[in-house]
Amino acid sequence: MKKKILCFLMVLTFLLSMAVQAFAATIDKVKVKTPAKNVIILIPDGMSTASLTLSRWYNGGQELNLDKMASGLVRTYSSDAAIADSAPAGTAYATGYKSHTGYIGVLPDVNSMPGLAPLDSTKKRAPIANILEAAQLAGKATGLVATCEIMHATPASFSAHYPSRKAYDILSMQQVYQDMDVVLAGGKTYLAKSGRSDGNDLLSVIKKNYQYVETKAEMNAVSSGKLWGAFESTALSYDFDRDLDKEPSLAEMTKKAIDILSKDNDGFFLMVEGSKIDWASHANDPIGIISDTLAFDKAVGIALDFAKANGNTVVIAVTDHGNGGISIGNQATTSTYDNLPLSNFLAPLKKATLTGEGLEKVLTADRSNVVEVMAKYFGITDLTEEEIAAIKKTKNGSMNYTVGPMIAKRANIGFTTGGHTGEDVTLYVYAPDGIDQLTGTAENTDIARYMEKVMGLSLEQATKKLFVPARKAFETKGATVTWDASDEKNPVVIAVKGTNEIRIPVNTNIAYVNGVQTKLDGVVVYDGSGTTYLPQSAADLLK
Repeated sequence: MKKKILCFLMVLTFLLSMAVQAFAATIDKVKVKTPAKNVIILIPDGMSTASLTLSRWYNGGQELNLDKMASGLVRTYSSDAAIADSAPAGTAYATGYKSHTGYIGVLPDVNSMPGLAPLDSTKKRAPIANILEAAQLAGKATGLVATCEIMHATPASFSAHYPSRKAYDILSMQQVYQDMDVVLAGGKTYLAKSGRSDGNDLLSVIKKNYQYVETKAEMNAVSSGKLWGAFESTALSYDFDRDLDKEPSLAEMTKKAIDILSKDNDGFFLMVEGSKIDWASHANDPIGIISDTLAFDKAVGIALDFAKANGNTVVIAVTDHGNGGISIGNQATTSTYDNLPLSNFLAPLKKATLTGEGLEKVLTADRSNVVEVMAKYFGITDLTEEEIAAIKKTKNGSMNYTVGPMIAKRANIGFTTGGHTGEDVTLYVYAPDGIDQLTGTAENTDIARYMEKVMGLSLEQATKKLFVPARKAFETKGATVTWDASDEKNPVVIAVKGTNEIRIPVNTNIAYVNGVQTKLDGVVVYDGSGTTYLPQSAADLLK
């Protein structure tokens, strides 16, 4: 019996190994005659397939921009979990490596999912280059666009490195010193000195290096040069709730980013995230999902129009994981599902003109107008006493979680969870002549490898160039290395050789050589476990 079990395990291990090799071969089959000048990746965070289907029906059943690009599926699991968090999911897309829940731009502590190669224990939490950094090293312009705060998990995965997505001070500081060309999102609170625990005023740093804007009109007035837009204190509004005069849409931000980045003769890389599809899915709020899925699709249309006119641009759209377990049909439709007209699902949804988040702005402080407001903005006139009480006691910032399920129930939209889900997601790719689409069932890490291949870049070489252990790098040059931690939240690496001293503040791209400031080609990062990494160019400053 033991021999049979052993034999079974050996066969299973072999099959899993072959499966991983088959997925890896997906990239090997991609042919690129001439590298693409530009790559745009758009990520509808947490958008399940049913979310897109529902949004298409809501939009009259018309073909969406995404529908023109469907090319395969993507497996979304992380290094040690079947259901991914946005941090390792974004890291996989940005770097080509799976990571652990909550980790941004660094390797995990372990690869425990079936088929993954064991992790080198010396590499735990080591930073790895992302595709944006590789593009920068190649001289390309780079940009990030998102509807959340810019230091949130997905945009951070393309621009920072630290084993905690919650470390906003660290992540945002690296982003500000990452030297990107265009950044359009929210998060103003975490850039201002008053919103930080490390004493840094990043807004003042941004204003020295960027054209800084806070409204749509100010953004529209900028046509070239480096641009940073922070349109809200935290996240931007859902598209249905948006102040059209103040906040730009995701499509408008995408167009502005492309207009500016495309002026670079070397080409560009741009990541665009429809962030709050995920937030609405967590809340089981179909109105928020529809709002921002359709807004995201318009941004895809902007990218596609540019790519088709440009002729040398690859566009990728892919969600990082499912969320909510959304379904068109719920337990109430178990015996009637095949006889229900489309209007049964859509009519309740069409009555809503705001999301739950937007609803908070029209409710009085004492919530005494719940019945009137729900009738006017949600079209719900049959609230139960329990529902009225629930709305009245909901804390600000959580109304989607209360009213979303109310309208979902009336529209027969089902949800299985308030968390992420682990199914494969749809891959969408547009590639110009001479570049193959990525097709079939791919690993999430294949997205980074595809972008790397079509642009003719090397993520591995970028990692070697950008992330050398500081002590090793300087001691190899014959220097003595110490750390100034007198300000524990703003440590400084110090290297001394003879009469030469280099001081490098961690989380920046700045070095001071005998007091004279110079810019590095990457940021200095700490892995949270005792090792600081810096670009090789920093060590090369010592002669």
